[in-house]
Amino acid sequence: MAIKSPEKPAAATSSYKVIGTRPVRPDGADKVTGRAVYGADIRLPNMLRGRVLRSPYAHANIKRIDTSKAAALPGVKAVVTGADWPGISNKIEDLGEDTVNLGDLAKNLLAVGKVLYKGHAVAAVAALDDATAQKALGLIEVEYEQLPVVLDVRESMKPGAPLLDDKRFTDSLGTKSSEPSNVARHIRFELGDVAKGFAQADVTLEHEYRTTMVHQGYIEPHNATALWGSDDNLTVWCSTQGAFAVRDNLVELLKHPTGKIKVVPLEIGGGFGGKLGVYLEPVAALLSKKSGRPVQLFMSRTEVFEASGPAPGTSISIKIGATKDGRITAAQADLAYEDGAYPGAGAGAGCMCMLAPYDIPNILLDGRDTVVNKPKTAAYRAPSAPQAAFAAESLLDELAEKLGMDPLELRLKNASHEGTRQVNGQTFRRIGYIETLEAAKASAHFASPLGQPAPGKKRGRGVASGFWFNGGFKSSAYAQVNADGSVSLVEGSVDIGGTRASIGMQLAETLGIPFDKVKPTVADTDSVGYNAMTGGSRTTFASGWAAYEVGMDIRRQLVERAAEFMERAADDLEYVDGEVRSKTGDSKMTFAELAAKVNGRGAPVVGRAAVSPMGAGPAFATHIVDVEVDPETGKVDVLRYTAVQDVGTAIHPSYVEGQIQGGAAQGIGWALNEEYFYDDKGVLRNSSFLDYRMPTTLDLPLIDAVLVEVPNPGHPYGVRGVGEVPLVPPMAAVSNALHQALGVRVRELPMSPRRLLEETGVIGK
Repeated sequence: MAIKSPEKPAAATSSYKVIGTRPVRPDGADKVTGRAVYGADIRLPNMLRGRVLRSPYAHANIKRIDTSKAAALPGVKAVVTGADWPGISNKIEDLGEDTVNLGDLAKNLLAVGKVLYKGHAVAAVAALDDATAQKALGLIEVEYEQLPVVLDVRESMKPGAPLLDDKRFTDSLGTKSSEPSNVARHIRFELGDVAKGFAQADVTLEHEYRTTMVHQGYIEPHNATALWGSDDNLTVWCSTQGAFAVRDNLVELLKHPTGKIKVVPLEIGGGFGGKLGVYLEPVAALLSKKSGRPVQLFMSRTEVFEASGPAPGTSISIKIGATKDGRITAAQADLAYEDGAYPGAGAGAGCMCMLAPYDIPNILLDGRDTVVNKPKTAAYRAPSAPQAAFAAESLLDELAEKLGMDPLELRLKNASHEGTRQVNGQTFRRIGYIETLEAAKASAHFASPLGQPAPGKKRGRGVASGFWFNGGFKSSAYAQVNADGSVSLVEGSVDIGGTRASIGMQLAETLGIPFDKVKPTVADTDSVGYNAMTGGSRTTFASGWAAYEVGMDIRRQLVERAAEFMERAADDLEYVDGEVRSKTGDSKMTFAELAAKVNGRGAPVVGRAAVSPMGAGPAFATHIVDVEVDPETGKVDVLRYTAVQDVGTAIHPSYVEGQIQGGAAQGIGWALNEEYFYDDKGVLRNSSFLDYRMPTTLDLPLIDAVLVEVPNPGHPYGVRGVGEVPLVPPMAAVSNALHQALGVRVRELPMSPRRLLEETGVIGK
């Protein structure tokens, strides 16, 4: 279902010929037939297999590492440890969604001095075959001094908690603490006068909400193949969301020139933010340099869970005050995020997203990033926003109940709109949050009765909303016009969710040619200009903008060349609907005719563009969910789900719907089952897909995606990113539905049968 706003970008949506259609994705045939090349498909002559030795302890000093026996094993060609880093600096690297300290990153890839979580990499080997590499790991002698662990975000902040790094001091509002701490950063956002706002409130509610770490659940494990040649050129093949980010990290970690590093992005079997950073690529490069041969590394599924980046767990306390008629006067919250072993969880993003859907005059938010003895966290779709929304949207539901208001009406009464000032001081341009609420109210789902539950079971319906900024950042592309009228497009944004199509469609629209005439290719870092990561819902927006500029460049060139062929002044010609026409209408040349002529005479036509657009339009969503609960077992069935989202302009509606449905499915898993379950020693006890319970098709209903199109005024085609915000509302929506069904409120995720039994007091009775 699509609902269109009366506001349009420069060209009306209805006038588009390519945008809004649903062509077959250009990479589809390769992927369904097995021709697409993934990390496991790379085979190089004389290639070695690598393995990584990982810590059995969650917190320990490394007293001694002896690799001599492993190095002497026949078939072993290289062994590396943290001592092989050419130099560790504390430079901060911004990857768009993930800002890292390169010193911490190096220590995370190969530990130096300490291990900070079970699974922390300690050493790596490269051998002729996998069996030899595995045997060599057993010959590496590591002497550990075990240390106490801290696993809970609130416990880690207490005085006397075990310190992960006695040289880490809290950066609190720009001032360093006098004593070392596990709190890496304390930030604050303030708007208006909170004390005054709460004094104006007739009703005040306050609660704490907690979430655990969860994994993105991508199917393909991390991998890397590296060849450090005798000419000192390094080539790395990997499954990544950002080939240029990988290259930049390799430059810094290996102290190697940019011009001597090429990163080849392969097809990617899922990422969702979890493949923005590096884990194996620098280690494979070190092994290749030391052995003089190509080296390939893979993570096992257990390694993926234990040693790659999950989303952070949180403890969020929030207080909201409102008048009797439902106007929110003030909100205050304390957001504590588990960074894992090293800082970087991003409490700041949680603060800025938490209340963004609402026009609240008085807000005070404190955010804290805290280290614990778990793997360093990574982005997971709208990173840090889902946890914050779980708290805010759950408390809003409680507020609606307290006031006797419909939950959607409460949200409508306080909805952000154009001109609303955000907690970060910025004001919204044209946004579509109100439209999502109105579409949710008008939906068949919301209007339908909840229905009678099965005998002995209970039903409930919940709603929740969510927000994500969306990103811009740098993108580059170029395209060549071919003699047959086709266009070869080269871009550098890794394709995760169909972006070859969404970017190519914008080029086709700009040129006025059919989409099947555009042949998009994702290139390596030597073959195209700089492109930021595929993440933050930036790719269709920013790389699509680059494609638009490429098209405009081609149009200008074709007008100039047509002037030669038509013997007219260029100023007398214009490019319209895939043709160059005289303004008097007496002559024209089609794109196909021009393509043949320019390739037959003179220089070829190549369009180029490099952009760093700043007009990313934020995204809002409102979700509705019906659940049925078995009070005897605590099993929750999701009966119906509707996700309403302002998508700007839906370039390829099928892929937009797929992003929304995928985010909702992941959010349902996060709400009901998924969690990192650690014992008191810091050992992850569910590090497999058998024990880490993700929803399957048997657990999910058909998810209805309602596309509300309020075009982004900051983009030529009105594009808003769509991939992040679908993950933000589901946890709160499911929680609110469960509350209606059971009459009790669960304020900790996941709301599994175990937690329902332990916390509600109604399950099993």
